[in-house]
Formats: sequence, C-alpha cells, structure tokens
Amino acid sequence: SFKRRRCVELKHGRICMLATMGYITPEVAGKFPGYLSPSVGMKFSDIPNGLAAVSKIPSLGWAQIVAYAGYCELSGPSTRAANTSDYANIAPGDYGFKVLTSSDPAALTKKLNAEIANGRLAMMATMGMFFQDGLTGSAWGDWALYTASPL
Repeated sequence: SFKRRRCVELKHGRICMLATMGYITPEVAGKFPGYLSPSVGMKFSDIPNGLAAVSKIPSLGWAQIVAYAGYCELSGPSTRAANTSDYANIAPGDYGFKVLTSSDPAALTKKLNAEIANGRLAMMATMGMFFQDGLTGSAWGDWALYTASPL
C-alpha cells in the first residue's frame, strides 16, 4: 500500500513539476513564433496564458493531448488501479530510464528525497496557480481584478 502511494506520488510530482514550468515559462520567456494550427490560422501568440487557454485549444489539439497521456499511462508499468500486489516488483519512479543516478548511496538518497520534496512543492504550486488564475484571471496575483472578494 505504501509502495503504491509512493509510486503515484512520484508520478504526480513529476507531472506537476512539468506543469509548473509550463505555467510559468510563457509568462517569463514568451511564446514560440509561428502557427500552432496552420489549418485554422491560429498562432501560438493567440493562445492566452493559464486557464483561459483551455477553451482556445482546437479539438485536434485535445486529441493529441489525450493520446499522449494515454501513451504515457499505457507504456508504464502495467498496474491495476487499487491492486497493491501489482506494485510488488516495481521500484517507485522507475519508468525504464534513469535520470537521477549516483554511485554514492548517500548522494542518491539525497537526490531522490529532493525529487519527492520538489514534487510535493510543485503539486501545491500548481493548485495555487490554478486557484489564483480562476479567481483573478492571472496566476500572478493581480488581486485588483478579483471584484467578488468578501473582504
């Protein structure tokens, strides 16, 4: 049961670390030049940042996102949702390639613990950015835009 939870925690932590960077990068570095969908005439600059982008993505874009998520789910270890015996032979976070490696066991433990801590932080950061963007329309806290505040 603990091993299953640790596997799921690492997976969600990695996804949220990517999501956090994906939320921040267009705000800081800008967007790609050119077209997101040439057939529709939609440029990358036409897509707003944050939650407002959800309604602007073309249906074929959503199909690609769902197909990639499905590929990631199906190409990983074959486990059934609540069956803890499926996790008996799986190392948490091992999806066929190693990113965090070290010949020193103490250094490896430190790196793996840092990954768990950063993943937990990213999970909270992602939820915080979603909440703030939903209230104000911006993930960066322009609270003057939030006129429904009871305060």
